[in-house]
Amino acid sequence: MFLDRHDAGVRLADEMRGRGGAEDVVVLGLPRGGVPVAYEVAQTLGAPLDVIVVRKLGVPYQPELGFGAVGEGGVVVVNRDVVRLANLSQAEMSAVEERERAEVERRARRFRGHRPPTDLTGRTVIVVDDGVATGGTARAACQVARARGASRVVLAVPVGARETVESLREDADEVICLDVPDRLYAIGFWYHDFSQTTDEQVVELLRRAASRHEVAAGSVLHGLAEDVQVDAGPVRLPGRLVVPPKAAGVVVFVHGSGSSRHSPRNRYVATVLNHAGLGTLLFDLLTAQEEIDRGNVFDIGLLAGRLVQVTGWVGRQSRLAGLPIGYFGASTGAAAALWAAAEPGSEIAAIVSRGGRPDLAEPRLGEVRAPTLLIVGGRDTVVLGLNRAAQERLRCESSLQVIPGATHLFEEPGALETVAHLACDWFTDQFTLHAA
Repeated sequence: MFLDRHDAGVRLADEMRGRGGAEDVVVLGLPRGGVPVAYEVAQTLGAPLDVIVVRKLGVPYQPELGFGAVGEGGVVVVNRDVVRLANLSQAEMSAVEERERAEVERRARRFRGHRPPTDLTGRTVIVVDDGVATGGTARAACQVARARGASRVVLAVPVGARETVESLREDADEVICLDVPDRLYAIGFWYHDFSQTTDEQVVELLRRAASRHEVAAGSVLHGLAEDVQVDAGPVRLPGRLVVPPKAAGVVVFVHGSGSSRHSPRNRYVATVLNHAGLGTLLFDLLTAQEEIDRGNVFDIGLLAGRLVQVTGWVGRQSRLAGLPIGYFGASTGAAAALWAAAEPGSEIAAIVSRGGRPDLAEPRLGEVRAPTLLIVGGRDTVVLGLNRAAQERLRCESSLQVIPGATHLFEEPGALETVAHLACDWFTDQFTLHAA
């Protein structure tokens, strides 16, 4: 089972990691539920993300029963067996098609805003959904993509009905499905959290992906970008190290639940920092086995000890020699960052906490010397109170920035972008002072 759509996307992206060799790859998510899954795939493959909007054509007196689907570009898919069984007339079918075609156009404008559809001509298109049951929508999406000029169409889903997956191979050049149960029951059965994805979430994910892709495409990033194994005492922790040319410093991301590499929020912030000329290290603070025990997530001593060892590893890398080091911590990772920065001899130049729990580092707060920025959502009232109390305990330079209207995960439109720019300014200023 998948935890949620983001977890499904991470797993699907890992499966597809070696399949993104072609530069001309476009990832298309089926809104709404397919977009969070597609977002993870696009980030892993370094490909642009767009939506492909299709609508089911429902039988007039039984709308849950679909006789086909309509998509962008004038593509219509009709199931003749259902049409015959439902005894539908051409007039009835045309009326439904006209209504749903208008809805396709409305939703496409709603999701994309002013951005034009991504050109698919001659490109490999990966169509992603959160699962397939009957496959009508996925089939229409594949045909729409091909009608818009795709040279190759790949359908990728976390879970799908066995017969449907096999039948979809007629419409897609390749079908990738992580789990093909003999009895699907319902797609939601395979997710712990299958809550509805909202229009606002789709718009935000598309905006974030577009921003990230523009940054990557227009960046002068021709420095180092590689997967690494970080020695941290008895364990080796996988990570992703990016160092732009003439980097002003390097920021180590500290994620409370262990995995920074798979956090879409951390990855977005890291890209913004890279574009500003800052190096980043996203790494897994806990091993996969350790993360199963939730007690480890709140073991600040363990997390901080790991972080100290990772910081030592960073300092020993010749390509990072002399660069100031900062910490970007989230949740309990922020507490670990503060705890580690309070160690005797620590030379951490700056700390940023995003929705952090600095209260969990309370015994060490007075010993932190690194300038610290605390960023909290205005609607994250409990954590905001904890941050205000923790700031009073800090003796170092500190600032508390409250993002109006934002909740704990900063999922609201523009909230994470604000976090990224605040962090970027803080690290840039503090690294400059530290170097001086």
